[in-house]
Amino acid sequence: MVTVERDAPVSSPAPLHPDEADNARQITLEVLNRLFGAAPPRTAALRLWDGTCWPENAPDDVAATIVLNHPGALRRMFLPPTELAVGEAFIHKDFDIIGDLETACELNEYLGAAPRTPAMTWAILKLLRQLPETNAPPLNGRHAARLHGRLHSRQRDRAAIQYHYDVSNEFYALWLDQHLTYSCAYFETGNEDINTAQEAKYDLICRKLRLQPGERLLDIGCGWGGLMMFAAEHYGVEATGVTLSSQQAALARDRAATAGLSSRVQVLLEDYRSLPIGMPFDKIVSVGMFEHVGRPRLPEYFATAHRLLKTGGLFLNHGIAAQHDFQNPARRALDRELSARTSFIWNYVFPDGELVPISEALGLAERAGWEVRDVESLREHYATTLRHWNRRLAAHEEEAKRLVGEETYRVWRIYMAGSAYSFAHERVSIYQALYAKPDAAGKAHIPLTRRDIYEK
Repeated sequence: MVTVERDAPVSSPAPLHPDEADNARQITLEVLNRLFGAAPPRTAALRLWDGTCWPENAPDDVAATIVLNHPGALRRMFLPPTELAVGEAFIHKDFDIIGDLETACELNEYLGAAPRTPAMTWAILKLLRQLPETNAPPLNGRHAARLHGRLHSRQRDRAAIQYHYDVSNEFYALWLDQHLTYSCAYFETGNEDINTAQEAKYDLICRKLRLQPGERLLDIGCGWGGLMMFAAEHYGVEATGVTLSSQQAALARDRAATAGLSSRVQVLLEDYRSLPIGMPFDKIVSVGMFEHVGRPRLPEYFATAHRLLKTGGLFLNHGIAAQHDFQNPARRALDRELSARTSFIWNYVFPDGELVPISEALGLAERAGWEVRDVESLREHYATTLRHWNRRLAAHEEEAKRLVGEETYRVWRIYMAGSAYSFAHERVSIYQALYAKPDAAGKAHIPLTRRDIYEK
């Protein structure tokens, strides 16, 4: 049995004596001076619970202001000094952000890049421990995922997917496009609205796959069915999609029925590894699912897709990629484990998710028998997509809180802002990789050039 544990409620912070609050203010200012040194960032500022501003000479037009809501806020944010601690402090409202969340996320990287000796770090930690120790207020909505069972077993994968995607269909509908597309859009000029950009992404994928009427298309991780419905309606395919989210599957079926596409769009609440191989598909697509597979399971992922595809077919894999990592394997594995345990995204957004560099993904695909035919980065497109989503979610703040609670709303706001920053600054990327399964004569059955992809 795979379960998601819920954190036990804890008490709210108690008010301090005025002398204690003044002492906490002095310590907080000293910590900030030591954290940022002589050159504080010019794009963001901080404001303490009593109205004190830091730095004193901060410009009036800063893009973001971090508001520390109580004297123990910095202690809760940086003890322990992890991304998870900062994220949980935001969820618990130890601090708020006024202005641009993406700019506020930049402060985290600013702190990490600042030169600091072990003695300097120890001195800062010692100061933080002198701040009031306050417990977090109880959470009424989102709680950290605690998944049980073997990593990336089918039961655990189902629990991980449901933790993220079964939040509420209505919640996602507030800020996604009209097709409920929860993946990177495609902006041909950068000025398109999110609906136009997502349809452009659908069309780009269909053209890369060279879809033809009557072909059987498999969508691994089909979400709410938008791509399948688009491909069935505009390219005449027979589409089958699989998802582990019960809420996605139910709504995708309803949407296909409403559109009159039930005879050509089939949605299965199923693990892709359970699909029979006796009736292979002409084309396969996977958009935004690759990140959930996990590095140890990637050989199985590529091998399974290879078995499910007809000879001469094409497979398009659209997924987020990590930066290149040239450390030795043993150290890299340890770093991955430690990073996951202290990652806000791992604990509150995408449990068990894992990114690999594109070079590693391509190599694993080739070892499974695939021929790499086309690779395209959409990194800037995803930064733009996330900014659209975050603006749309902010515009529906009250309704979002009513549907899923304030904690969940805050999780999505900060996760999408941090992700937008990461894509914009090349901390992560995203690629569409097109793979072929050539026939016995070595023919991939695609045009000699890529002109047909981009000429409509």
